[in-house]
Amino acid sequence: MNSAALRVLARAVTATALVLTAAACTNTSPASPSATTTTWQQTPTSEAHTASSDRNTAMDIRVTLDGRPVDATLNDSPAARDFAELLPLTLDLEDFHQTERIADLPRRLTTSGAPEPGAPKAGDLTYYAPWGNLALFYRDGDSASDDLLILGSIDADADRLAGADRITIEAAP
Repeated sequence: MNSAALRVLARAVTATALVLTAAACTNTSPASPSATTTTWQQTPTSEAHTASSDRNTAMDIRVTLDGRPVDATLNDSPAARDFAELLPLTLDLEDFHQTERIADLPRRLTTSGAPEPGAPKAGDLTYYAPWGNLALFYRDGDSASDDLLILGSIDADADRLAGADRITIEAAP
């Protein structure tokens, strides 16, 4: 079986697993904490934090989508720091499930010390550990997954993210 067929098969299996996981998780109590609540700040502060601010705490990066710059940041997770070591990167993107744009990374990232999973939001830059790929969400994801690590976020509208064919990511000066 060639690599393209294996990828399609792997994606189908993963999509099925996600659907089954989402179905199994629908019987949760309304009093349970939100899946997007994160508690992985390395330094405690007195200010209140939201999941969105926790995703944008560590490092500004320079991102261009199809040659046009956008604002972006990486969080302070071990996976995001490992990803920063790969920079600069230029990757060709392809659509996945009309929700995200994906690309293969040159190597796998660390998953140790991963924060509690959160459901991906449009603009999230993520790492899908089972495939070792980068995923840029242009629509909100359905649910949180232990296999999907949020690395940071890109500040661009959904149409621009959805139509992106190439991403260049560099460390900011």
